[in-house]
Amino acid sequence: MPIQQHRPFMGFISAYATPLLAVALIPLLVSTANAAQITVRSTDGQPLEDAVIEVYYETAAGNPPQEENIYQRDAAFHPKVLTVPTGSYVAFPNQDTTRHHVYSFSPAKTFDLNLYLQETPPPVQFDQPGVVVLGCNIHDHMQAFIVVSEAPYAATTNSEGSLELPALPAGEHRVRVWHPQLDDNQQIWWEGMVSDTDKLDVSLELNALPPPAPTLSPLQQRFKDAT
Repeated sequence: MPIQQHRPFMGFISAYATPLLAVALIPLLVSTANAAQITVRSTDGQPLEDAVIEVYYETAAGNPPQEENIYQRDAAFHPKVLTVPTGSYVAFPNQDTTRHHVYSFSPAKTFDLNLYLQETPPPVQFDQPGVVVLGCNIHDHMQAFIVVSEAPYAATTNSEGSLELPALPAGEHRVRVWHPQLDDNQQIWWEGMVSDTDKLDVSLELNALPPPAPTLSPLQQRFKDAT
């Protein structure tokens, strides 16, 4: 049978497939348009990446503990800010060719991982809510933060300082916002309210000093000068 005789049948399918696709997309577009969003900026208007946002609302489902990594590469922690539910475990693999000594003196979690290279120590459990400040006993400029949260929803903002929230129950809900440069003691949170459809802009006054710039060893400096 010639192929041309099938063309009217294919056109019949195309004529009906397009409206069905359009109908299927409508609920998706509506739900995206109504999603709540929070944008965090400094008082001078700069977007703040890695701001932690907690939203509190009634829910039957709790957040199970997670297993996460903060790795060390190029004498820096990655990611710089990690948010985990209470009870989660975090491992600290070393991807550098130099040893690191990871520690924290924070009230929410005090621990000490002595000098190690490729042999990653056992993961650390973070069983109390709060902000945990990480450091390296060998490289003073290395700093990172783990925010251990009991909130039903907690996450960090992107490079544009924004975070689109998941579907929330109708009504207003308590929201908290934290950033590493809010204060040196890492205890201050911005607090407010957000509804399930809000486009909320939060302005933070940054008071904490940024971590010191890394200092280069004589060998690293010679390499930098050569390039």
